[in-house]
Amino acid sequence: MSNGVSAAILAWGATLQSLRSPDRHGHFDSVVLGYTRLDDYRQAGGRLGATMGRYANRIENGRFQLDGRWHQVDLNEGSHAIHGGPEGFDRRLWQVAAVADAPDHPEVLLRLESPDGDQGFPGRLTLTVSYALKPPGDLVISCEASCDRPTVFNTTNHAYFNLAGEGSGSALDHRLAILADHFLPVTEALIPTGEIRSVQGTVFDFREPKPLGRDIRADDPQIRLGRGYDHCYALSRDGAEPYPRLAARVVEDSRGRLLDVLTTEPGLQLHSGNVLTGRYNGASGRAYRQSDGFCLEAQHFPNAPNVPHFPSSVLRPEQPYRSTTIYRLGIAPPR
Repeated sequence: MSNGVSAAILAWGATLQSLRSPDRHGHFDSVVLGYTRLDDYRQAGGRLGATMGRYANRIENGRFQLDGRWHQVDLNEGSHAIHGGPEGFDRRLWQVAAVADAPDHPEVLLRLESPDGDQGFPGRLTLTVSYALKPPGDLVISCEASCDRPTVFNTTNHAYFNLAGEGSGSALDHRLAILADHFLPVTEALIPTGEIRSVQGTVFDFREPKPLGRDIRADDPQIRLGRGYDHCYALSRDGAEPYPRLAARVVEDSRGRLLDVLTTEPGLQLHSGNVLTGRYNGASGRAYRQSDGFCLEAQHFPNAPNVPHFPSSVLRPEQPYRSTTIYRLGIAPPR
C-alpha cells in the first residue's frame, strides 16, 4: 500500500486483479474489473488486467516480414492474430522474480521466458514486468524485454477501469480527455488501415474532456465497426522518450476519483468495454456488461510490423525494450 492505494497482482497472466483507492468521501473500492476465481480468468473473454504479448493487439493475417523473411504466427481472431495468439502471455503462469515491501514503495517483479517459435514468433524472448506503488497514488508498470534474434514485440496492460468502483455499472458517464490529435481508422476486422487521421471534427476528438458515452451511439462508420470505441490514438511525441508523459485523464464525478495515464509508448488504445457480455460475475458478485469498464492501453500501434510508417515494433538483441506506464489515482476538484 502507498498513500492509501493498494494493488493485488496475480502470477497468472501477470494480471492486475484489483487496484483499490479512496474516493472523495474516504470510501475504498477497486477501480479495475477483476475476478476472484482463477477459472473465470481462464474461461472468460476480455483478458481483464492481464499483460499482453508477444504482440498486443492485432497483426493482419498473422503474417509479417522481418529482414526479408516472412513469418506466420498462430491465428485466433478469424484469419488474424490478436494479443499474441491462442496461448498469449495472458494465459501463462509467470515467475514471481522478486517482491519488495518497502514503506510507501511496494513492488513485485514477474518474469516470463518465451522460446523461439512461441506461437510462431521468431527468437527467444525474456520479459520482465514490474508493478510498483509510489506516492502520491501511482501504480507504475515497467516492462523490459530482450531477445536473442530479431523479432517483433508489443505489450500492454489490459485493465478495465471504472472509477465509481468495480461492479458499479456503466462507465459511460466518465469524463475522458486524450491528449492526441490523431487516431488510427480500422477495417471491418478492426485492423488499422494505415491512415493516421485527424480527430478534428470527429467523434474521436477527446482533446477536451467529454463523457465516454456521449458519441458512442453516433452514426459513424468507425463507431459501427468497433461497436463503440476500439481504436488506437497516436500520441503527440517528439521522438523516443525515456520518461512518461501525460496521455489521458479520466474523472468520475459521483465519487470524485481522477485517473491520469502517463506513458513512454507512442499509442493509446481506447476500448469502451464492447466485449463484456454479462456472462461472468466480477469480484463484487455483479455481472460485467457492455461498457461496465473501459481500457486505456498504452502500446505500440496495432499491425505495426506490416505498416512501415508506423513506429517500429522490431526488437533486436542489441536494442532491449523498455517502457513505463503510470496509472495515477487522485481526487478531482469539485466542479
